[in-house]
Amino acid sequence: MQVSSVNNVKIYNLSHGKSLPEWLSDRKKRVLQQQDVDIQKRIELIQDFEMPTVCTSIRVSRDGQFILAAGTYKPRVRCYDTYQLSLKFERCLESDVVTFDILSEDYSKLVFLHIDRYVEFHSQHGHYYKTRIPKFGRDFSYHYPSCDLYFVGASSEVFRLNLEQGRFLNSLQTDAAEINVCDINPVHQLFAAGTLEGRVDCWDPRVRSRVAVLDCALSSITDGTEVDGLPSVSALKFNGSLGMAVGTSTGQVLVYDLRSSRPLLVKDHYYGLPIKSLHFHNQLDLVLSADSKIIKMWNKDNGKVFSSLEPQTNINDVCLYPGSGMLFTANEDPKMNTFYIPALGPAPRWCSFLDNLTEELEENPESTIYDDYKFVTRKDLENLGLTHLIGSPLLRAYMHGFFMDIRLYHKVKTMANPFAYEEYRKDKIRQKIEESRTQRVQLKKLPKVNKELAMKLMEESELSTRKKKKKGNAVANLLTDDRFKVMFENPEYQVDERSEEFRLLNPIVSKVGEKRRQKLSQLVQQEEQQDEEEEEVEGRGSSEEEESSDDDDKSWVEEVREQRRLLRAEERERSFNQRKERRQQDRDTSLQSPDPVRGRRQEPHSQSQSQPRFYQIKAGEEFRSFGDVARKQKMQKTSLEERLQREESSGRLNLNDTAVGSKQLTFTLKKTEKQRFQQQAERDHHEERRKIRRAAGHLHSHRGGGGGGRGRGGGRGRGGGRGRGGGRGRRPF
Repeated sequence: MQVSSVNNVKIYNLSHGKSLPEWLSDRKKRVLQQQDVDIQKRIELIQDFEMPTVCTSIRVSRDGQFILAAGTYKPRVRCYDTYQLSLKFERCLESDVVTFDILSEDYSKLVFLHIDRYVEFHSQHGHYYKTRIPKFGRDFSYHYPSCDLYFVGASSEVFRLNLEQGRFLNSLQTDAAEINVCDINPVHQLFAAGTLEGRVDCWDPRVRSRVAVLDCALSSITDGTEVDGLPSVSALKFNGSLGMAVGTSTGQVLVYDLRSSRPLLVKDHYYGLPIKSLHFHNQLDLVLSADSKIIKMWNKDNGKVFSSLEPQTNINDVCLYPGSGMLFTANEDPKMNTFYIPALGPAPRWCSFLDNLTEELEENPESTIYDDYKFVTRKDLENLGLTHLIGSPLLRAYMHGFFMDIRLYHKVKTMANPFAYEEYRKDKIRQKIEESRTQRVQLKKLPKVNKELAMKLMEESELSTRKKKKKGNAVANLLTDDRFKVMFENPEYQVDERSEEFRLLNPIVSKVGEKRRQKLSQLVQQEEQQDEEEEEVEGRGSSEEEESSDDDDKSWVEEVREQRRLLRAEERERSFNQRKERRQQDRDTSLQSPDPVRGRRQEPHSQSQSQPRFYQIKAGEEFRSFGDVARKQKMQKTSLEERLQREESSGRLNLNDTAVGSKQLTFTLKKTEKQRFQQQAERDHHEERRKIRRAAGHLHSHRGGGGGGRGRGGGRGRGGGRGRGGGRGRRPF
């Protein structure tokens, strides 16, 4: 059993640990359990809870007694009895299972949708009936009031199979090219189907008509969302009578209220993987959404993350045991994972001993997964001098860094910086002194880092307070915000005013900075006097007059141009120095290298002679680019009226007056040279095919099939001729 804590929520992986092979004898299994510590600590909740190769889907019966799982290879379904904690039966199938469902309270009525378009029905004794649907299926739902099975798949139709009459009914016609998932509301029986185009079509089974369409693809794209391609619907789940969650193929989950066409909340997994499973936990108002990598649990009202779990292998399906905190996952692995989360609910009745076990573990806490390891980046390894360990067992690659043993990290850290504790001790003493000074009468003291930025924020805060004093609300200051206090304490956050980005983004700082620096120097001198004399300082200097914002706006353009001019001059000087150094190096190299032809050293002037270079120019394209540039520059200088008149005279633009008094604009796009060349090539190709085509009007069909001439080896009969090597042929049927 493995214990992990994510967001202070304990997650117990009950299927963690080594699994013993089936071909081992009982005696060898007992010996291994006595010798191996990992096997001793493992919890086998249900015996043989695994598949030979891969598990694709997993379900729990409505009475909670049976757990059914479908997998491969070979295709099969396994049923586990929770009262006996063991395997009840196993049935092999002819093809892989796309999905299946349990129609009864127990395992007596099962429906399997196979990958080869077959629908197979099983009863308590085994296989019962088998039929086929017209198109390849992807999902199905069962409508209990009418005993109808709704199948969706690689078609625009929704096929209906009535189990009472035993025949197919008229299908539902949709506008979609393909349909991925479907679901039926358990309260008012509304049928919803998620399409490939990112829409959800809602149908009323009583009248067989579409009642609403939700465009989820457009609603899933919000600020900061990056998607590749059109988001299609990959998961669908109803919650009560008015709630619904929709998962997209790009990793977003949309929570809807059926009374509105806009989603209440859009949650992004940030993995870009299709959402495979959706579940609602009504006791805690949570949504459990899963893609192939992670299972996330979050609040359905505000999207706040509750917890998450990430199995070692890819996820195919997730099943939540009703009324408990237990999860089953079908993975790309023989073993099916079992997770127990006490924060979601108690353990099921058939394994109630898990509650006592987890309580004992909480009383005696053990180390979590990463307590004995330290995460370091490549830069940290360079500072510690451990880059040579990359690729060795001492470093385990993970995301953008590595995990290493915490004992090795502390040992190397002490050797690399033996005075780290002294620096830490001095910083702590300095912090204690600063805390004791806060009891004195304070000036408007500036921080030690980013003093000019702090002064600017103080001035803006005073100005905004003066302007909005009547309204009673002042602008929030970053100096008093705890989220940004590290910016004025840590020297690593010091603003570099000599950088190119700062000079381009803040050109007006150079104008206002002089007076601010004078004021800053005065405050620094006052602080130094306070530190030297250790006396209380009272009062403040006279306030500076406010700068006019109009003057700053007028000089903004000139300051930007000046900063750009200075940057270009610095770049030209830097490139000139580099070329000069390179030319000097080439000259020194040429003086030292001997001439291979004359057997003596080359003269310096011989290297300066440059050979001519020739470039190939296509015919008819010599001055095209220059003409296009000149024409575009000329068109940009003309007014909109002149450009409209020129386009209207050329025939590409038509401007008409409508009946209501507004203008109607019609224009045609100018084709490029590549498009004209392609159309001309297609016309030439069709003309060539028309010339060499041969007519087939002279060919006539005979009654009875193939030709009636005399042929070598042919039999005599209707449609056959008399041949030399054949006898009398029979008539074909």
